[in-house]
Amino acid sequence: MAWTVGLREAKPTLMAEAETALLRDVPEAPSGRHTDSDVPETGGILTVDLGAIAANWHELGRRAMPSECAAVIKANGYGCGIEPVARTLAVAGCKTFFVAELSEARRVRAVVAEPAVIYVLNGLWPGTATAFAETHARPVIGSLVELAEWDSFCAAKQWRGGAALHVDTGMNRLGISANEAAALAPRIRAEKHGITLLMSHLACADQPDHPLNQQQIRLFRDVRLLYRGIPGSLSNSSGIFLGSAAHCDMVRPGAALFGVNPTPGRRNPMRPVVGLQARVVQVRTVPKGETVGYNGTWTAKHATRIAVVAVGYGDGYPRAASATDAAPGANAIVGDTRCPIAGRVSMDLLAIDITALPDHSIRRGDFVTLLGGDIGVDELAVAAGTIGYEVLTSLGHRYHCVYRPA
Repeated sequence: MAWTVGLREAKPTLMAEAETALLRDVPEAPSGRHTDSDVPETGGILTVDLGAIAANWHELGRRAMPSECAAVIKANGYGCGIEPVARTLAVAGCKTFFVAELSEARRVRAVVAEPAVIYVLNGLWPGTATAFAETHARPVIGSLVELAEWDSFCAAKQWRGGAALHVDTGMNRLGISANEAAALAPRIRAEKHGITLLMSHLACADQPDHPLNQQQIRLFRDVRLLYRGIPGSLSNSSGIFLGSAAHCDMVRPGAALFGVNPTPGRRNPMRPVVGLQARVVQVRTVPKGETVGYNGTWTAKHATRIAVVAVGYGDGYPRAASATDAAPGANAIVGDTRCPIAGRVSMDLLAIDITALPDHSIRRGDFVTLLGGDIGVDELAVAAGTIGYEVLTSLGHRYHCVYRPA
């Protein structure tokens, strides 16, 4: 059963036909999402623009030239479906992918063949070296214990698949220290040293003026001098916008590929990727002075028309985007009009104040827009007091999913 609904709208060019054939290989919707026959049965439609993902990758690569532009597609491709995302980026020209766990690496390898390289950011779990080799994935080594286990496996099995070495330059999360990196540096003189990438991770790249950025850039530069000939990678999405000193040999954008603004406070240079529409279950009038939703936190200041829609926090829509008498919540787009949420977001439902719309302009079964138009993931994140990353990766699995082709 095909789940790439949007492919029927593709222009009949050779590239579109090739990409359509590539995507058709996956027989079902990713992560249990619904297929094209399920539209009447779902309360929400999630649209993923694969063309926008490819365009964002190209744009980020252009800004980072001549460095290689890899792609971080962990957390099920930031909620967008790791298989179609991986395929789309491979067709676009991406040669290096980063995921968080070995299980994600398997999913990518199932749809993207070698020579594409897959790095696993969370490193080497005890006893998993054989599985890395079977998957043709490379661990990101972040401790001397991991390195010792990996070296032992490689020596015993004569495995030459390679690994990244992660150096902590200030995040204080994963990675060996700069001193440990210096002590290990002589190993690169060996012909089969096994290090295919030297990497670190910026802690404050979305704050361009934060002093830690320059500290990390300088420290990583110093470590790279000890590992001449080994490609280096430091920049995440926001790091690309810190300038060429942060680019090194490879950049690793993640959230920006999926439309999250890598330059907070400035115009978003990325194309939006995700749209979310929700079906209206019921339209009702709430008398003045009555409340809407759990715990009665939102009170109608006048007779208010409410549209109840079939999406809630069980679908990944943030409960923290609720509205109360004390503070507004998120907005939806109904027709061409922005309408505010009324009351608490519940597990399966939320309510929207449609009083500003003409009577009978929206009815049961119609759709409203929760993401899309001029409501991006960053706006919803602000309304929920979180970040666009969390909005994307929380997207639920009950939606009917439509993929627009690259």
